[in-house]
Amino acid sequence: MNTEKVEGKFDQVAGKIKQSVGEAVGNQKLANSGVADQVKGAAKETWGHAKDAASAANDDARARADVRSEDYKVRAEDTAHNMREKIANTAQNVKDSVNEKLDNFKREHKS
Repeated sequence: MNTEKVEGKFDQVAGKIKQSVGEAVGNQKLANSGVADQVKGAAKETWGHAKDAASAANDDARARADVRSEDYKVRAEDTAHNMREKIANTAQNVKDSVNEKLDNFKREHKS
């Protein structure tokens, strides 16, 4: 719980007390001041809730970004691995093909 929420709750309670005392003794200025304190407290508490929500949304966005970043890293590593395998297989196939042609050439020219 952040300070705005705590201060807001306190202001609301203090305002309610002021309002009650003002009404009990017939002091309209004190009663009105109590209501104003309640409004101010409600606004502070709401601001505190908004800050908490923004912080939670920010934390959630960072966590999702970290997950996406890790997903991209894993996909990039997989893609790099697959490309290396294709290159190695292609090189092996070319070597085998060239060796086969050379063997055929040797056989044809031995006779």
